[in-house]
Amino acid sequence: MSTELTFETAQSLLFEEGNALDERRWEDWLALYTEDAHYWVPAWKSETETTSDPDAELSMIYYESRAGLEDRVWRLKSGLSVASNPLRRTVHMLSHIQLSGTHESGDALVKASGAVHVFDPKRKTQHVFFGLYTFRLRHTGDGWRISAKTVRLMNDTIPAVADIYML
Repeated sequence: MSTELTFETAQSLLFEEGNALDERRWEDWLALYTEDAHYWVPAWKSETETTSDPDAELSMIYYESRAGLEDRVWRLKSGLSVASNPLRRTVHMLSHIQLSGTHESGDALVKASGAVHVFDPKRKTQHVFFGLYTFRLRHTGDGWRISAKTVRLMNDTIPAVADIYML
């Protein structure tokens, strides 16, 4: 079995991530991430520049490991997250997927553009989050997994709430 990342494998993994979120298959979604996975949505410093260091600058969302994502999923499933109760309905759409080289860690870099349509059943409102995605993918004993996801949210005026499953 080859450990070289193909376009088809990358695309399949990224599409599965969106489907798992849309279908609220939280455990399947978490299984797509490595234990040390980073999940980051940087804040905008200015009209043209986002923050570049999640440890020293403001972030919209930042988890430095899958344990943080697991905690967030627990809150979503428990109903204790006031901001996400009831859960919004989502549809993830990813396009312009590109294999973009290798990260210094040895992980494969993949870039994409995407939009997530979000419907709030409580308020009967909808919103579209759209942005540029950078993924680091790592080959593990279980196949390819996400070791980092960065979402450069292009429309950062958030109507009520933004959560991991909406981006």
